[in-house]
Amino acid sequence: MEQPPTGGGAGARVLVVDDDPTVAEIVTGYLDRAGYVVDRAGDGPDALARAAAHRPDLVVLDLMLPGMDGLEVCRRMRGQGPVPVIMLTARGDEDDRILGLEVGADDYVTKPFSPRELVLRVGSVLRRARPAADASGSGAGSGVLRAAGLTVDPGARRAVKNGVELALTVREFDLLAFFLAHPGRAFAREELMREVWGWDFGDLSTVTVHVRRLRGKVEDDPARPRLIRTVWGVGYRFDPATSEEG
Repeated sequence: MEQPPTGGGAGARVLVVDDDPTVAEIVTGYLDRAGYVVDRAGDGPDALARAAAHRPDLVVLDLMLPGMDGLEVCRRMRGQGPVPVIMLTARGDEDDRILGLEVGADDYVTKPFSPRELVLRVGSVLRRARPAADASGSGAGSGVLRAAGLTVDPGARRAVKNGVELALTVREFDLLAFFLAHPGRAFAREELMREVWGWDFGDLSTVTVHVRRLRGKVEDDPARPRLIRTVWGVGYRFDPATSEEG
């Protein structure tokens, strides 16, 4: 039997939402061993009530919940304020995974999954989400980045466009910071997954969906992006000079 990672949780509060008591118990045990404070909920209404009573630092959320599904739970939680979300999805349900990313999930793990991998994913997302976290993983360093009306402060985890603060998920922020730190350079989706997500392999639709969501928040016209350009046959390029033309 694989051993759970130990330490590193530093008392962060994680809410586990799954209607399968066996899955919830195993995940809770692994997270507890890793040093997290774990709360559990078996359905959407219970999850929302627990999140309102004790705001979690991160939510592990099953997509297929009875009554109120995980997508709706994620939407409502995000309506109460930003919180990192890792979705649990059934293997092969690509459309569901993409929907989860579209509503703002920061990451997903497909069932059946390795509990140890899930704990590592939780740690990765939390490190990115914390204001005091080292931003070097996003390639941005600790300095404030500015371009094309955007200001990104990796240390404070704060992004502003034309004086208005942007509501970004953990991964959206990391992606924007990485783009601003590397203007004019084209990156393949595989490179972005490695540099921003820290994964050497994975579903590249994760990158595609996050780019689309990020464009919706930073582009004047997301249907005709001038800031985050698609480089056909390669990937994406942040092009602030072109965005400022005209």
